[in-house]
Amino acid sequence: MKQPDDQVYISRVVNGEPSYFSYLVNRYKDMAFTISLKILRNQEDAEDAAQESFVKAYQQIRTYQGNAKFSTWLYTIVYRTSISKLQKNKILTFAIDDELNEEFIYDYSATQLEQLQMNEQSKFVRQAIQKLPEAEALLITLFYMNENTVKEIEEITGMKASNIKVKLFRARKILEKELQFLM
Repeated sequence: MKQPDDQVYISRVVNGEPSYFSYLVNRYKDMAFTISLKILRNQEDAEDAAQESFVKAYQQIRTYQGNAKFSTWLYTIVYRTSISKLQKNKILTFAIDDELNEEFIYDYSATQLEQLQMNEQSKFVRQAIQKLPEAEALLITLFYMNENTVKEIEEITGMKASNIKVKLFRARKILEKELQFLM
């Protein structure tokens, strides 16, 4: 059975039926969390950022014009919310204790992607992606795992298409070397 188009749910929410927003949340929550986790590298912060993003999306749903896919519009909110939270966390971390130089620790066991991996090859790919710099890991995730186009990634991140392509190229080269090493 084909799932209804996002626009059906959006229209219902805009027309005073807020319960239909839960369908959109259920459809996009995993990728929203994944994007936040790639940026924040902390499960609790990523959950908070994803949840905050859905609240913002709900509050701003009337501003969605349909020029881009709803997922692109939503992931832009997730991306910006996560970046904002990362900046606040860094400032707070340095303000609390400069001497400790706390780092954001990536919780390997908590990723949603890990639960989806079904074989050993997927495990190696995941490990290789985790070794990428944050920006490249996010781009690889959006492009290959979420199947966003370069144009959609450009809208989500605000990066230029040429910069995205260069970073994807570099990330693929790093992944290739890392996978050769791991395998």
